[in-house]
Order: sequence, then C-alpha cells, then structure tokens
Amino acid sequence: MKASVQILIGMAFIALTACSTQEVKQDAKAVSAPDKVPAIPEGSSQSGPNPPLTWVKGNKTLNLVRIMDGGACKNDFQGAKGAFLVYADPADIERIKRDKGPQVFSDFENKIQSFATEALQEAINTTNLAEDPFALGADEAQEKLTKQLSNNFRNSVADAVKLFQKETTLTIDVVPFTPSFIFYQQGCEATHSEPEN
Repeated sequence: MKASVQILIGMAFIALTACSTQEVKQDAKAVSAPDKVPAIPEGSSQSGPNPPLTWVKGNKTLNLVRIMDGGACKNDFQGAKGAFLVYADPADIERIKRDKGPQVFSDFENKIQSFATEALQEAINTTNLAEDPFALGADEAQEKLTKQLSNNFRNSVADAVKLFQKETTLTIDVVPFTPSFIFYQQGCEATHSEPEN
C-alpha cells in the first residue's frame, strides 16, 4: 500500500511541481471520517484509501496532478483538515508547456493553492461542525459532516475554478478527498504544523 501511495505522489509531482504534502496524523481529539462515504458529484467515486487517478469533468477525462493538504479552524474548538485533489487535462498541460514553457505551472500551482485555501476556510465557516445530537452513532455523524463539508467546499471553489480556467486555458478540478477528512470539535489543531519524524 505504501508503494502505491508513493507512486501516486510521484506521478503528481511529474505533472506539476508541487510543495510537499505532510502525513496527516491522528489526534486524540480528532475523529476521522468513516470508510463508507457517499459518492460525490462529477467524476468517479472515492472509495478506498487511494484517490482515483482520473476524474471526469464535463466531457473531459482529467488526470490527478497534485495532492494538497489543507486545514482550517472555524473557532478555537472546531475545524477540519484533509487532502484535496487537483485534476487537470493532460492535453491542456502539453499545449501550455509547448506555448509558454513548463515554468508557468509554478504560478498556476500558487494560484490553485491560494484559492483552494480560501475555499476551504469558507467551507469550514459554513459547515455546522457541532456534534449532532440526532445522529444514530459516531459513523453517521461523521458521514454527515463529511458530506456537508465536501458539498460546501465544492460550492465555495466552483467560481474560482471557472475563473482560473478562463485565465489560464487549463481545465482543472479541485476535489476534496473525503476519506482523509479529520474533524475537530474539542480543540482545533487543523492549522498547526505537525512535527516531522
């Protein structure tokens, strides 16, 4: 399993130069999303520990080019963190490399990171992260949180993705990887740096 994750990350770095991702560690105050997560719109479903290598958007098949870690706190107690997947059209990548050179992708990466971070903060702010007293159990509560945050992120990032595509002519999509979500309800540490081993 570790080898497949390393291969996947290596493929992402080949397509676009990217900053490193950090391993997300479990915390006693954090609760991770359940294994069974509802399917999300567009593309393919996200079952299992590895993200899909392709994603269908409209009539195009996009390739996974980047995995970003992100986190945000709503207040001192509540927040979330997880991985977000950046997909791009390989034909667009080749055309842009040919026309503008590969160095332009560094600027693209910075723009994507910036608007995805803003969208995540907005999604966290609009998601009700309080414990659900009506949930039938911890799994159902986490499923609801995961679905709500995922939908809020997709709504928050949609306009920025459209604007980015218009400005750069690169077809992309930024998708939350729901199995990676960790929610904080008793002390938010989503934006704190994890010490490296």
